[in-house]
Amino acid sequence: MHVPILQVDAFTAEPFTGNPAAVCLLPSPRDAEWMQRVAGEMNLSETAFLIRRGDAFDLRWFTPATEVDLCGHATLASAHALWELGELPRGAMAEFHTKSGRLTATQEDGWIELDFPATPPSPAELPDGLAEAIGVRPHYVGKSRFDYLLEVGDERTVRELKPDLARLATLPVRGVIVTSRASSEGCDFVSRFFAPAAGVDEDPVTGSAHCCLGPYWRDRLGRTTFVARQVSPRGGTLRIRIDGDRVKMQGQAVTVLRGELCV
Repeated sequence: MHVPILQVDAFTAEPFTGNPAAVCLLPSPRDAEWMQRVAGEMNLSETAFLIRRGDAFDLRWFTPATEVDLCGHATLASAHALWELGELPRGAMAEFHTKSGRLTATQEDGWIELDFPATPPSPAELPDGLAEAIGVRPHYVGKSRFDYLLEVGDERTVRELKPDLARLATLPVRGVIVTSRASSEGCDFVSRFFAPAAGVDEDPVTGSAHCCLGPYWRDRLGRTTFVARQVSPRGGTLRIRIDGDRVKMQGQAVTVLRGELCV
């Protein structure tokens, strides 16, 4: 059996930037162990697995180490792949059934808009060892449904972080978002995301993190629309709009590889 698989760079319009995701279109269900082994083989921050269910698709996401409950860039990559392969007509809404409920993606002026649940942070105590592992002491600590959120003083601090990833992997956290207001032109806030315990040392551009960042910066800045930049070495740009308990995030995507799994 030959299963179509694509590698898509998400939250970018330029190949070899943004966040790469593998997208695998399955003709029938496969067990989680098999999907985890494929994700390990792909060795990207996420591999997405799609199975058609009527006009919608079941969607699951796996890092090289574990299954996750919410992933933005691999959802954006999945929608892009479905339109590109003709599995959905151009302009049609992509609908996904996931562990985080129903998610959708639509096309808008060359961008893809995802409709995701907001995961706002609540103030939290700084876990022992986290400041030392990240290498900076934050002036705000919060925790969302999935991750810790740390705000630091400026964009330069975010860009120059060199966390102790081995130490961070031993702490009881899935991931750590580090953010600040932007000082560079063209964006409102910047961030980086580290999740070595989940098999991803640094995620290049993290859609699910912006489900937390969007509500946080709404409350900090008193606005509901933003341009965000994740300042990892690959980097990527998102447009964010808060709509009640939903986060609408827009990004672009480009396919860099098409192939088949021989299974």
